[in-house]
Amino acid sequence: MSREKKTQAIEQLQEEISGCSIGILTDYRGLSNSEITALRRRIQESNGAYRVVKNTLSRFAAERAGQPDLAEGFQGPVAIAFGYGSITEVSKALTDYIRTAGTTVSIKSGFLPGRVLTVEEVMSIANLPSREVMLARVLGGMMSPISGLVNCLASPLRGLAGVLQARIQQLEGEQNG
Repeated sequence: MSREKKTQAIEQLQEEISGCSIGILTDYRGLSNSEITALRRRIQESNGAYRVVKNTLSRFAAERAGQPDLAEGFQGPVAIAFGYGSITEVSKALTDYIRTAGTTVSIKSGFLPGRVLTVEEVMSIANLPSREVMLARVLGGMMSPISGLVNCLASPLRGLAGVLQARIQQLEGEQNG
């Protein structure tokens, strides 16, 4: 690879590292071309990209992108799953593929902007519910005390209305009887 192409590759990788919402480093040893293609498709469907990278160029790109701690993960065959949407989408797609396909892909580490993740942290991100579910849970949690207060305040009024209704029925019964 010529020096010019290496520089371009470093700059492109630096942009991808800087521009992604999450990146997951994987060891892709043992995957066939068709398996890598299937994994790429699955990750692309979840708003991401899967790219095999050269370690030396990746170390330079990580340092230029302000992620010097990430450089330690570039040992052996490495491919990076870049996520550009929600951080859970790509991690779920990758862990689901590993679980269902029974392949030899393993997660080495991951990164968020400004932070390197351990394998356990990547797995816990993959197990998070979707953004919509989280928002619904937060909204439900916020509404629960308000509903309780409304019920508490309305209870005496409902009781009074019940007593008045019973008295009205009693009086109607006396007039008819």
